[in-house]
This record gives sequence, C-alpha cells and structure tokens, in this order.
Amino acid sequence: MSTTQKKPRGRAPKIVIDADHLAHIESLAEGAMKRNPALADRLLEEIGRARVVASAKMPDNVVSIGSSVTYRDETTGLEKSVTLVYPENADIARQRVSVMTPIGVALLGLTEGAAFYWDTRDDQRRTLTVIKVEQDALADEQSG
Repeated sequence: MSTTQKKPRGRAPKIVIDADHLAHIESLAEGAMKRNPALADRLLEEIGRARVVASAKMPDNVVSIGSSVTYRDETTGLEKSVTLVYPENADIARQRVSVMTPIGVALLGLTEGAAFYWDTRDDQRRTLTVIKVEQDALADEQSG
C-alpha cells in the first residue's frame, strides 16, 4: 500500500440540488458549452453527483438559487457573504453571484460547514468554508 502526500479532501463535499431548479441549471450549463466549456463541464459534473430533492424537502442549510451564504477564505481568513442567483440577476455590486461563475458552481448545493476549493481567474486554488446559509434572500424582490 502506498500512501499519498497529505491530501486535504479525497472527495468533493456532498451536494444537494432543488429539483425545481435542476432543468434551468442544466440548460444554463449546456448553453455555456461553447462559451466556457471548462465551467460548463464542472457544473454538469456537480449536477451529476448531486442528490436532487423536491423543493419542500430542501434542507435549510443548503446553498441553492436565492440563498445567502457566508463563507471564509481559508487562505486569507476573510469572510464574505453573497447571494447565489441565475446569471440574469447577477450584480457583483450587490453581492449577487451567478451560478455560472467558478465560485457560483463551487457553492451550489453545499451545506453549512462544508469546505471546498475553487480556482480563481488568476489560476490560484483557494479553499473556502461555508459558515452560514440563509434561504429566500431574494424572495421579496422575486415576487411580482
């Protein structure tokens, strides 16, 4: 038996996706295949390993579309709060991150306490930890 050098995570954290969002997210990934194949592949890979559950059974501590999530960058120790949204609602000035960005793909479906990595646009690998998830962050704006 050979032992590999210290690997922080042998597997990616388990993720859960709301069944009501699944078709829209899949179509976004498929639509991005030509523009950004690496991101589209990563999103489809995440969908493929996700546990899909009915909206009524979605746990409150799971990041979904419309969730507000606070995470900590383990490299810098800085905490940041963002809301995960579809691309058409993205607005970085208002901390609304599209599910079609590397950080959005990484956050989708994670639970509080999960640690994950993502690659920045500068090709740096960062480890982030989900600290808190709040649901219906955009409920007031989306009704009507």
